[in-house]
Amino acid sequence: MSDVVQDARTFIVGYDDDGIRLDRWFKRHLPDASFNLVSRWARTGQLRLDGKRVAPGDHIATGQSIRVPPLEAAAPDKARAKPKKERVALSAEDQELIESMVLHKDRAAIILNKPPGLATQGGTKTDHHVDGLLDGIQYELEGRPKLVHRLDKDTSGVLLVARSSGAAAHFAKAFSSRTARKLYWALVVGVPSIEDGMVELPIAKQPGTGGEKMHVDLKEGAPARTRYRVIERAGNTTAWVQLEPYTGRTHQLRVHMAAIGHPIVGDGKYGGQEAFLTGGISRKMHLHARRLRVDHPDGSKLDVSADPPRHFVESIAHLGFDLALGDSLPFDPPKFSETAEGKKKAVSAAAKARRKDRKGERRSRRG
Repeated sequence: MSDVVQDARTFIVGYDDDGIRLDRWFKRHLPDASFNLVSRWARTGQLRLDGKRVAPGDHIATGQSIRVPPLEAAAPDKARAKPKKERVALSAEDQELIESMVLHKDRAAIILNKPPGLATQGGTKTDHHVDGLLDGIQYELEGRPKLVHRLDKDTSGVLLVARSSGAAAHFAKAFSSRTARKLYWALVVGVPSIEDGMVELPIAKQPGTGGEKMHVDLKEGAPARTRYRVIERAGNTTAWVQLEPYTGRTHQLRVHMAAIGHPIVGDGKYGGQEAFLTGGISRKMHLHARRLRVDHPDGSKLDVSADPPRHFVESIAHLGFDLALGDSLPFDPPKFSETAEGKKKAVSAAAKARRKDRKGERRSRRG
């Protein structure tokens, strides 16, 4: 086996990268690999997706494995490569901000409590974001922390970053296989008639919005499942709910709650004017990632909770809810049949049963 194969790296596509082009994935996660280099790897068969040849423009899916040759193979491109930009030191204000967000730190992971209004990653007209602050929590390790998943800009709460490439691959696999469990708190308009329900509505990008907005699409949408439970209610006007996403679609919780007639308070994008309550309730979005539970690379369990932001706490008090009740409902692990592994085994078992039935039919005919 050649040195190139021995040194090749394998990455698992996380759910946040589901559906993007392969060259875009490299730009996000391996910016040192130029487009020309990625194209050459693809032409020579060194770059593989689930063991098969792939082109830079091909789209990738959650859970697929990307085999990447070592960057030493980029030697011919080095002379043409643009010089790396030196990282600008964080301001004292930004350093204080990122350090104040840290809830948990170990050799593999750092867990943050992201405030509302701060984007997870940069984009058009967005130059202040969590990803740009991660240099401030490198601590004793050489590698820069890496984002594993994302939260919407106006959603607060638990956000996990990995401290090494190995840890990033481990956590990305946990999210893509749905073994990582996330629990959210939300205030919604009105009170669901069913207090413990499941929303199963497929979601797709809404045409004409440039991918900035999602909607329920029964024909072309990707499967999406959300469990909700009512924690407390304020008459028939507002409910405090616990949300558990069983899939990881963009804006899933916001789309699903709006689709069943109970938009999240402050979510004008999906709830329109109806999402804004009167009587002193903040116009900010009331969606908070309360808790994350995920397997740690060392075999232990990570289970971290984040306190809600000030506007959320003030709204809870204003509506007469008891904050202590927020963690009173169970945080159920998914049934085995709901995990990726369980679904694969179920499909395999069904196929095996069909083959067995066909064999029995052939024997009966021969008899």
